[in-house]
Amino acid sequence: MEKLSGKQLEIKAYEARLLGLDAVHTAASGHIGGSLSIIDTLTTLYFNVMNIDPTDPKNPDRDRFVLSKGHCTPALYPVLSLRGYFPKEDLKLFRSIKGHYSGHAEMRHVNGVDMSTGSLGQGLSVAVGMALAGKTAGKDYRVYAACGDGEIAEGQIWEAAMSAAKYGLDNLCVMVDVNGLQIDGATKDVMPSEPLDKKFEAFNWNVIKVDGHDFDALLNAFEAAKACKGKPTMLLLQTTKGKGVSFMENNYGWHGKAPNDEQYEQAKAEVEAKLAELEGK
Repeated sequence: MEKLSGKQLEIKAYEARLLGLDAVHTAASGHIGGSLSIIDTLTTLYFNVMNIDPTDPKNPDRDRFVLSKGHCTPALYPVLSLRGYFPKEDLKLFRSIKGHYSGHAEMRHVNGVDMSTGSLGQGLSVAVGMALAGKTAGKDYRVYAACGDGEIAEGQIWEAAMSAAKYGLDNLCVMVDVNGLQIDGATKDVMPSEPLDKKFEAFNWNVIKVDGHDFDALLNAFEAAKACKGKPTMLLLQTTKGKGVSFMENNYGWHGKAPNDEQYEQAKAEVEAKLAELEGK
């Protein structure tokens, strides 16, 4: 697939935002805030960075992605659908008993999902295992994982971080979505985790801070991660929770709440207006 320009990636990301909002509103359930903050990064990954083929989703030589913050499927599923893994109409079954698109990432029935996740902290360990398996087997695939800054409080994260450094997993790139908020409020108040850069550097990781909503900066960061040899890379994404919807931005109350009809219409109008602006309409 031909790589997209920064503007084309932004258009795809806003199309994904619209699909995510639709899915959460239809289900009357879902985690929209952290999905809107990570969606630009996932769009960049799936359209321009990862070696993948939606027509062959289980290819053993493909790159892998693990959504360690597994509740943010309103970002992952729309991006997968836009990338061609399944029809976007399927998203109407999000969190429905009639479908398989559960609230947490599910690999058994959803094409393109490499690992079922949702128990915070565990996804990074799986990603380390995938990367180590690739190294051991002499494979060239890369492994990507997305964590939340609230998730960093889990002890298993740091066990995985030590292991990744010990085995020199330079085929592993992890992103922390540093939006500063979690379910109970500001991360700095619930369980302070900063300075994340110095902590991961002390664990012998290559650390890159990047604007998680700047597509050119994201592409450069992923290239730098790929060029780094001998150690894993951590991208610290500076993001805005609820990005793209004015009343959701920087509001922890939208961590895991669905918009009502009036709120949905406002959110939809804002996202559609941004899309029209990007498309020059």
